[in-house]
Amino acid sequence: MTDKLIDVENLTLQFKTDEGLVTAVDDVSFHVAPGEVLGLVGESGSGKSVTAKSLMKLNPGNAVYGDDSKITLHADGNAVNIFDLKSDEEMKLIRGGAISLIFQEPMASFAPAITIGDQMVEQLVLHKNISEKEAKDISIEMLERVGISDAPTRFGQFSFELSGGMRQRAMIAMALSTRPKLLIADEPTTALDVTIQAQVIELMKDLVKEFGMGIIFITHDLGVIAQTADRVAVMYLGKLVEQGPVRDVIRDPVHPYTQGLLNALPKLEDLNAPLTPVPGDIPSPLERPNGCVFHTRCDRAEPRCSEAVPQQMQYVENHVGACFVTAEQRGAT
Repeated sequence: MTDKLIDVENLTLQFKTDEGLVTAVDDVSFHVAPGEVLGLVGESGSGKSVTAKSLMKLNPGNAVYGDDSKITLHADGNAVNIFDLKSDEEMKLIRGGAISLIFQEPMASFAPAITIGDQMVEQLVLHKNISEKEAKDISIEMLERVGISDAPTRFGQFSFELSGGMRQRAMIAMALSTRPKLLIADEPTTALDVTIQAQVIELMKDLVKEFGMGIIFITHDLGVIAQTADRVAVMYLGKLVEQGPVRDVIRDPVHPYTQGLLNALPKLEDLNAPLTPVPGDIPSPLERPNGCVFHTRCDRAEPRCSEAVPQQMQYVENHVGACFVTAEQRGAT
C-alpha cells in the first residue's frame, strides 16, 4: 500500500450564497492507496460529504474550488487531475467508472419506478460498453457476491420490495459492478441495525481484499472506523484536525476534538458511566471562528487559539494533528 490511488492536495471549497462565499472545506490534503480503507470522521456539518463529492465533481453548480486545489487519480498507469476534466464524456470515466459512490440512504439512490436490475444494467452498459445480456449476468453475479439470496428474483424487483439491509447490499453491488478503483461509502451503515451493520462492514473488508480497491469510509462513528479503516482523518468545520493510522489515533489522540469524539462513545466496561458529549454545537459555516476552528468548544483553548491557525504537526510516523497546546506539551516535529 505504498502507491497513491488518489491524492487530494490543498482542497478548498466554497459555496456562492446570498450571504456571500461560505467555506465548506478549507485546505484539506489526504491520500488513499490501493487496497486501503481511509476513515473520514466528524460530526454532521464537518464537510465530510462535500469533500467526498469533490472527488467526482458532484457538488452543485454554486461550488467554487480554490486555485491551489488539486485531486489526482492514479489509475491504469495514468495520473489524471480531476479538475482538468470538463465534459460529461470525460467525467464518465470517473463517475461510476474509476470511482463509485455509496450513499447513506439507498431509497434515495434507486429510482422507485425502475427495477433494481434495470438500473444496474443501464449503468454497466453506459460505462463498460457491453451488451445488456452481459450486463445482466454481471449484475446477478454481483448481487450474489454481496450475499443477496435468490439474486435472479431480486434483480427483477423494485427497491421498495427489499428490506433496508438488502437495499444497502444491492447498492453496494451496483457500485462495485463496474469494478471501480476507489469506492466512496458515505455513512453506508448509519440507517442499519447493528447486525446488518456488522455484515456490511465484513462485506466491505472482503471486497477490499478481493478487488484491491481503495475505500473512503465516511461516518461520525469512531467505533465503526476502529473495525473498518487502516487510517483515519478527523474533520471539523471543513478542516482536517488529525490524521494517522487508526490504532494510533484511537489509542493516543492528539487533538482535543478527536478526544471528545472518543469520550462520547458508550463504555461497555462501565455501563453506569455517563456519556460525555463534546460541549456546545458546531458553528455555522456563516459564522466561522478565527484561528483554530475548534477553539469555541475546546476546554484547553488559549488566547492564541482564537488568533492563529495551528499547522499540522507530526507526533509519530504518519500521525499528525493541528493543535498548539498538544504540540507544545509533546514536542511535535
